[in-house]
Amino acid sequence: MARYDVQEAGFGTAGSSTQADVLFQLGMMYATGRDCDVDLVAAHKWFNIAAIKGSERAAELRSELAAGMSKPELAKALRDAREWMTMH
Repeated sequence: MARYDVQEAGFGTAGSSTQADVLFQLGMMYATGRDCDVDLVAAHKWFNIAAIKGSERAAELRSELAAGMSKPELAKALRDAREWMTMH
């Protein structure tokens, strides 16, 4: 399972509000279970979208998560990300 830096669970530097940062935080929320149940499929989805929007750290964490996920879980995360991207 991926390891997360405790400082990454916060909202980053003051004034950072880019879309990639917000999407990265959604991934962290689901990956760590902050204010919700841990959901690795949802975490992968949000890290994937944040990576597409330019977050290098999200791309790294997405890869770490993928290593511990089943093929059906990965497929669902990718479908969910694609669906979100077509809607936004």
